[in-house]
Amino acid sequence: MKFGRFLVLTAATSLLLASQTQAGDKRKAEPAMSVPIPAATPTVDYKIGPNDTLDITVFQVPDLTRTVQVDTGGNIMLPLVGKVSVIGRTANELSDSLKAQLEKSYMKNALVTVTVKEMTTHRVTVDGAVNQPGVYPLAGPTSLMQAVALARGPDTHVANLKRVVVFRGSDTGTRVATVYNLQDIRSGKAPDPEVHADDIVVVDSSGVRSFVRDFSNAFPLITWLRPY
Repeated sequence: MKFGRFLVLTAATSLLLASQTQAGDKRKAEPAMSVPIPAATPTVDYKIGPNDTLDITVFQVPDLTRTVQVDTGGNIMLPLVGKVSVIGRTANELSDSLKAQLEKSYMKNALVTVTVKEMTTHRVTVDGAVNQPGVYPLAGPTSLMQAVALARGPDTHVANLKRVVVFRGSDTGTRVATVYNLQDIRSGKAPDPEVHADDIVVVDSSGVRSFVRDFSNAFPLITWLRPY
C-alpha cells in the first residue's frame, strides 16, 4: 500500500517537473519584446503667433469649420464671431474663448476644436557644415534630422556627422550644448531628438578647423552635455 502511494507520488512529481521544464523552454523560445520609441507630440502650451495657420472645427456646423491664417496683427476673422485676437493664446484657450462667444448668442453646447496646423513663430538656426545655413521656421514638431534637412542637409565633403551640437538657452542665461551622433541617429542606433524654438544646431567640420570650437569660443558660457 505504501509502495503504491510512493509510485503515485513519484508519477505526479515527474509530471510536474516535465510541465515546468516545457514552460521554461517555451519562455526561452519566445522572442524579446522591443519597446517602440514614442513619436514626438506637439507642445500643448504653444502660444499662437502671427502668420500661424489654424484648423478650427465647430462640430456639426460646416460653415464655421475652416483653416485660417493669423494676420500680422495677431487676429483672425470668423463668421458670426468676427475679428478675434488670438496672439499669445494656446489652442485650448482659443477653443474655450470661441465656444463661449458662440454659446453667448448663437448656439448651445458648442463643440469647438482649434489645432495649430503650422507654427511660424518658432524658429531654429542651422549652421556649420550644411549646404544652406540659415534660420528656419518650425512648422510643427521637428526632429534634429529634420532640422538639418531644412538646411539642405550636411555638406558631404566636410561634415563630421558624429559631432552635431544643439545649443539651447537656459533659465540662468547660459547655453547648454548637447552633442549628438547623426550617423547613429540615421542608422536607428540612437533616438532622433526634438529641437526646440530658438535652438542653434551646428554640424561640425571634419577638417582641422572646427566650426563648433569657434562657436564655443565666441560664446564661453556653455555647459556641455551628452544625451546618452
